[in-house]
Amino acid sequence: MSDLTKFLFEGLPVRGMLVRLGEGWREMLARREAAGGYPRPVRELLGEMSAAAVLMQANIKFNGALVLQISGDGPVQLAVAEVQPDLAFRATATLTGEVADDARLEALVNVHGQGRCAITLDPKDRLPGQQPYQGVVPLHGDRREPLQKVSEVLEHYMLQSEQLDTRLVLAADDTTAAGLLIQRLPVEGEGNLAGRRNEDDIGLSEAFDRIATLAATLTREELLTLPAERILHRLFWEETLRVFEPLTPRFACSCSRERVSDMLKTLGREESASLIEERGEVEVGCQFCGQHYRFDAVDVGEMFTPQRDQPPSTGTMQ
Repeated sequence: MSDLTKFLFEGLPVRGMLVRLGEGWREMLARREAAGGYPRPVRELLGEMSAAAVLMQANIKFNGALVLQISGDGPVQLAVAEVQPDLAFRATATLTGEVADDARLEALVNVHGQGRCAITLDPKDRLPGQQPYQGVVPLHGDRREPLQKVSEVLEHYMLQSEQLDTRLVLAADDTTAAGLLIQRLPVEGEGNLAGRRNEDDIGLSEAFDRIATLAATLTREELLTLPAERILHRLFWEETLRVFEPLTPRFACSCSRERVSDMLKTLGREESASLIEERGEVEVGCQFCGQHYRFDAVDVGEMFTPQRDQPPSTGTMQ
């Protein structure tokens, strides 16, 4: 079961969300395992990123893809989690070296301090000339100390980019990826602080600090195994919560044979034909789901033959 539960603290300028990715997360890992899986620290990194990206997408209600990327100079060159407006998620990583069994974020992507976290908002229906919005933060804190958790990086991002106090608790294993987000509501405006007039309130909200302290007591095991209602009662039984109807995140990949065909067309007839001559066929694998698409000489020939010039189908009508 995968679900995302939103809730508000009655009378307090604090909101929260709790997400658990179950069967969708397991499906994604199973597909990747069939195509060559990831080491455990990388699986956990992608799980935490997937849970966090789903939380952020649900938080902003953006009509487009939210893409969370962590890149750097470690054995994990790039890790990506992408979430669509309907909370369909997918994730992938590019490895360039060996990953230690106990590797944390610094050892995975930030060995020499060059790691970055980027959040991209790519509108579904772009206007002419419109570009995706992207915010980028380094993988270190205000004192240049390396950050060891995805949650710490994203808390830092939210404080720097949105001027909102945020507390994140993330965890992932091979069966579940989960996250809890607690955030101070802006006093004015619908998003960022209006004219930054309330910036002095950052870090000074007693209500948020109290709720965030309670959230920080949630253990990894509890987050990965307990249902939402048990977690909320365990943490906030003294608070009055308004809990909304759960949403359902799911794993889904947007790759297709048609999209791969379009990509091959951009190579041109000669380049595609030379690949066929060299290899006998063209095989393209999706980095997100592991699906493989194969094209032979006939397939490539049809790509570059106008539809009107192709012979009629000889198949029997059903």
